[in-house]
Amino acid sequence: MNEDLALLALHLIPNLGPVRIRRLREHFGSAESALRASSAELSRLQGISNELAISIRNASSGEQAEREMGQLSYLGGWLLTDENPLYPQALRQLHNAPVLLQALGTVLEGDRHAIGIVGSRQSTFYGSECAKRFSYRLSTAGLTVISGLARGIDTAAHQGSLAAKGRTIAVIGSGLGQLYPPENATLAVRIAQQGAVLSEFPFDSPPNPQTFPYRNRIVAGWSADLLVVEAGEKSGALITANLALEQGRQVYAIPGPIDRASSAGTNRLIQQGAKLVTCAEDILDELQELFPHAGTHGASVAATMLPPEECLLLEALAAGEKAVDDLVDVTGLSAAQVSSALLSLELKRRVKPLAGQWWVRA
Repeated sequence: MNEDLALLALHLIPNLGPVRIRRLREHFGSAESALRASSAELSRLQGISNELAISIRNASSGEQAEREMGQLSYLGGWLLTDENPLYPQALRQLHNAPVLLQALGTVLEGDRHAIGIVGSRQSTFYGSECAKRFSYRLSTAGLTVISGLARGIDTAAHQGSLAAKGRTIAVIGSGLGQLYPPENATLAVRIAQQGAVLSEFPFDSPPNPQTFPYRNRIVAGWSADLLVVEAGEKSGALITANLALEQGRQVYAIPGPIDRASSAGTNRLIQQGAKLVTCAEDILDELQELFPHAGTHGASVAATMLPPEECLLLEALAAGEKAVDDLVDVTGLSAAQVSSALLSLELKRRVKPLAGQWWVRA
């Protein structure tokens, strides 16, 4: 049994949890070693009862983990463990961060630059349109959009990112084999093609009221900031917002009509100190204020979220306007790559064209 499979075997044990699993791994040196330990050795560890020790010994055969891995592999899935370099550093800061996530799709290093977008399942047309617009614009700026694949605002947020051909990640409150809600199955396939669908739960786990708060902590923990689009007074999105605040994240909220119950939660968040935003630029401008240019030729954090070709062009244009031919020489990119990247940057309002095929930073 390799280390990932051993970690999965521990992860599948009911009531063991990520905190105890990390304690086992630290004490024995690895998940594999923990599975090889005797019941007596396991029981001496704080938090490991005799019942849990027996469960760990039973899991050492690896049969359940191998079945689980077989189901995941059949769908083309893989394990994102907390020892994988792609596991986001921000998520590691949670005291109960998941030791692994089952994944469909890809996770990239750039996905650490992420913003969570959440809101009501019973969204209004206003809320859904706001979610799509903000998600589209934030995606074109290079941010990965994270949400929960739920009905309403979550769905609109994923759709906006997909329309922008950006990166989006869905963290679901069920197993990958019990996708919820079922009507979002096609959307999940599209997300996996442009990002990832992730779950902390065993492959065949159905959703239940207890799984969604666990899902919410991952959305809040992974995201650098959180945008609440539309939420009633008892919306689960407010739980995610509170988790984000506890983790020191900036929370943004879109105001809604004061006479609509669907906006009561977001308006209350603004009263309590969430930053009111009316367009995606409010968020992007704040990111640039927090992370200004590092030196004359440096790029801002917002620029580092962009594809490499676009970052090269922004750096080349930092000294002033340049012709397309000059950009080809300076960056080493082909003329086709330069033209494509310039168009993308223009749509993102990062550069603007001048007469004679000259370009300048916006």
